[in-house]
Amino acid sequence: MTQHSLASRSGISYIAQGFSLITQPGLRLFVMIPLIANILLFGAAFFFLYQQLGTWVQQIVDYLPSWLDWLSWLIWPTAIIAILMVFGFTFSIIGNWIAAPFNGLLAEKVEMHLSGKKVDDMSIVDLIKDLPRIFSRELQKLWYWLPKALGLLLLFLIPAIGQTIAPVLWFLFCAWMMCIQYIDYPFDNHRIPFATMRDQLKQDRIRNSGFGAIVLFFSTVPLLNLIIMPVAVCGATAIWVDSYRDKLVEEKQ
Repeated sequence: MTQHSLASRSGISYIAQGFSLITQPGLRLFVMIPLIANILLFGAAFFFLYQQLGTWVQQIVDYLPSWLDWLSWLIWPTAIIAILMVFGFTFSIIGNWIAAPFNGLLAEKVEMHLSGKKVDDMSIVDLIKDLPRIFSRELQKLWYWLPKALGLLLLFLIPAIGQTIAPVLWFLFCAWMMCIQYIDYPFDNHRIPFATMRDQLKQDRIRNSGFGAIVLFFSTVPLLNLIIMPVAVCGATAIWVDSYRDKLVEEKQ
């Protein structure tokens, strides 16, 4: 595939490829564990969200001063969107912590499938031994996310302007974090430092954030959110193989 055709590929094309990859016979087994983890987690999360959503939105609207009551028509939809994004992203983080070792293994198998080149093929014993390093990498992502998320969430406490801008900024930030979360798996499989991965992704921020935005959107849609984790791992690994693998793996050799 030429550099021009690679550059023209959008985030949604990689999501479509991810849906195709999860059905491949050699990959189905490695899809099942993150899929089951996501079904259990999101099933419980959205049952809870369904029960609480109306109360939370009303509390946000009630926080407005009386002279801004006319803004309630705008606050309701933005509050619902913001809560869905917070829930979708938060439970994606939890789900990825639980499934991180298996997502890394799935990314490894997808890379081998796409590139035809062998990656460090880990056994279950090797995977267990590698758990401390895997969770340390997840912790790096958490520390990258936390201060920025707290700063953005403070905007929700500012009446009118803050509560109008905050959902947009939160969406853009969560889209970027979804990109980092999933594309990091193949980077980490090759022991490429987190900072290097982040800097590489910034060079094509629009494409990569577009990919993350679609993952984030699907994370808020019932049923689709149950399968988006393995789809995103497969799509992100396709981005790695197309855009980063040859350059970064060669640099390490």
